[in-house]
Amino acid sequence: MHRALRLLLITGTAGILMGACTAGTLYAFQSSLDSDIVRIPDAIPTAEAERPPAELGVGENWLLVGTDTRSERTTTGKDARTRLWRPGEQRTDTIMLIHLADAGNRISVISIPRDSWVSIPGKGKAKINAAFSWGGPALLIKTVEKLTGVRVDHYAAIDFQGFSAATDAIGGVDVEVTETVRDPLSGVTWKAGRQHLDGEKALQFVRQRVNLPGGDLDRIKRQQALLHSIAGKVLSAETLANPVKVNNLLRALTKAISVDSGVTPGIIRSRLFDLAGADGFQYTTMPVRGNGMEGSQSVVYLDARKVRALSQAIQDDRVDDYIRESDSANAVDEIR
Repeated sequence: MHRALRLLLITGTAGILMGACTAGTLYAFQSSLDSDIVRIPDAIPTAEAERPPAELGVGENWLLVGTDTRSERTTTGKDARTRLWRPGEQRTDTIMLIHLADAGNRISVISIPRDSWVSIPGKGKAKINAAFSWGGPALLIKTVEKLTGVRVDHYAAIDFQGFSAATDAIGGVDVEVTETVRDPLSGVTWKAGRQHLDGEKALQFVRQRVNLPGGDLDRIKRQQALLHSIAGKVLSAETLANPVKVNNLLRALTKAISVDSGVTPGIIRSRLFDLAGADGFQYTTMPVRGNGMEGSQSVVYLDARKVRALSQAIQDDRVDDYIRESDSANAVDEIR
């Protein structure tokens, strides 16, 4: 019912736009939107022989990355004032592998802990977020593909400033906190109950890891909960039924996010339809065996057997089966 309603609304929105605009105006809008999209040259690795093969009928995979930039200026999207990647200057604070089922009925979000101890092509063992620091998007994608055997079809990156601006652009979001907790680093106390987060508060919320029982794993759940709230607001009837809001949403996205060179306005529009028509989102974390030390570094060890099982499920387009059978879904309606 909800899926049909969203599709009806988004179709109605398209009809309103078509009726209100001449062909020339629509062309101008699409051309303007296309010029707004910031594309990253060579983000996707080009050595096909070293990558998982491209296959039809198994869905589509996006790597969504939040960068922990040390620059005070924006690095992603149209508002960028400096380069997204400078060797050694940025790491990936958030790494999410997003699988869109081929049937278009399910969106699966798999977070990879940033401190995961993995093999980085050409570099040896290190934390996975070092891959971006050393080699930018292409090396990070190679690392994820080596870890999972899953082909990354598209890449999107957003830095902290862009994330804050995008959150403000949709009027902020709400999250449900189960227990009152204080962040000793930011000095913010999150009280149990519903919290409304503007851009600045959203950043504080997803960056906390101290004083959370699960540390970085709890922070991952916060990131997923916030993504879920943002998606819910973006795909709400109120947004999709309003052409002005759809336009403002697309503009806000292009101002905040940078993507690989293969992403077009048509792909963005098509994926918006997919998201609106999906039966739901599901969230999980790449299976973890435990924490440990590598020299002076605190690291996360992944569970190799379970990682293989989850990766195979992604390759076979049956992530929902894996999550259900392994009882590994992350709750996002209420979080610490």
